Amino acid sequence: MKISTKGRYGLTIMMALAKKQGEGPVSLKSIAKDHDLSEHYLEQLIAPLRNALLVKSIRGAYGGYMLAKEADKITAGDIIRVLEGPISPVEVLEDEEPAKRDLWIKIRDAVKNVLDNTTLADLANYEDKGNQEYYMFYI
Repeated sequence: MKISTKGRYGLTIMMALAKKQGEGPVSLKSIAKDHDLSEHYLEQLIAPLRNALLVKSIRGAYGGYMLAKEADKITAGDIIRVLEGPISPVEVLEDEEPAKRDLWIKIRDAVKNVLDNTTLADLANYEDKGNQEYYMFYI
């Protein structure tokens, strides 16, 4: 499973809103500027997040966007599903060998578990300890 720029930038938007929670609405222009992203692209991503009731918009000169719920009530899985669709790294086929089918299901469940147990608050408050190894897996 590969997360596209939609999922990556969607998490960026949501993390920026979580970091400013309680300070009033945040403009997409400021998020785009702070993260060197296209404001136009962020506008395309905010609509499905708003439709999913994860963010709310405030109109007016000092308007912008705010989280619709507390950051600890929104998971990375909520955001990724809205922007990327169902979480399924491998299509599970019924006529596949049972051992392989079981492996695909375990992989799917592990990915879902990580995404559904990581809250937006966890991401927004993350502190890098500098000892994480980076691996590139292509599934």
